[in-house]
Amino acid sequence: MEARAILRYARITPTKVRRIVNLIRGKKAADALLMLKYMPHRGARIVEKLLRSALANAEQKNPRIDIDNLKITKAYVDQGPMMKRIEYRAMGRANIRKKKTSHITIYVGIE
Repeated sequence: MEARAILRYARITPTKVRRIVNLIRGKKAADALLMLKYMPHRGARIVEKLLRSALANAEQKNPRIDIDNLKITKAYVDQGPMMKRIEYRAMGRANIRKKKTSHITIYVGIE
């Protein structure tokens, strides 16, 4: 039995979130929550909330499941659409700011 949680259009770059997701992939859910709680990165708060959602989804699917036995089976980050903003510069020039978004997916299942 596998449950998942997906967060789409998160306003953080995919590279920053991948750094965190790579650390928790394959770990037990309880250990991953503990790691995420004490990480100093902003993306850790986002991934922690998403992992809690995946655990709640697993419990919703099967109320008799023991959450302590759940493991993060799959976790990945894809790039979402970029918001393009213009930053005006001197002498009539302009830079384009690309504000990136992420699609984060976490699957939890029994070991």
